[in-house]
Amino acid sequence: MAEQDKIRRIKDETKIIAVVGLSPNEDRPSWGVARFLQAQGYRVIPVNPGQAGKEILGETVYADLASIPDDIEVDMVDIFRKSDAVAGIVDDAMAHLPALRTIWTQLGVRDDEAAKKAEDAGLNVVQNRCPKIEFPQI
Repeated sequence: MAEQDKIRRIKDETKIIAVVGLSPNEDRPSWGVARFLQAQGYRVIPVNPGQAGKEILGETVYADLASIPDDIEVDMVDIFRKSDAVAGIVDDAMAHLPALRTIWTQLGVRDDEAAKKAEDAGLNVVQNRCPKIEFPQI
């Protein structure tokens, strides 16, 4: 499947996105992307251990993916962390998010081994791209 077709399907089928590394600082790229995704109708679940229990963009912040309640059916994880953190995040996502369909890593973030593991498990993977840039182009 062509990358644009995959991104179109992700855009159309995704409902709830966990943003790992979401900052409460409005000047940070993660905040701007999360706000854009909310404006497009997606529910954004913030994941940031330093902000756990607080709110960002009107949603409760969770320390990690395992802390997200089961009744919040996250189907996409958007990763705003360094590439060396991706493998652990992918493992946590696959272990704790039964509705998961997509792993997305932001610009400059890439882990081909973790991506292959997720793809082998049947997940969509998009690396080194930003939904705020990609979604409007489709």
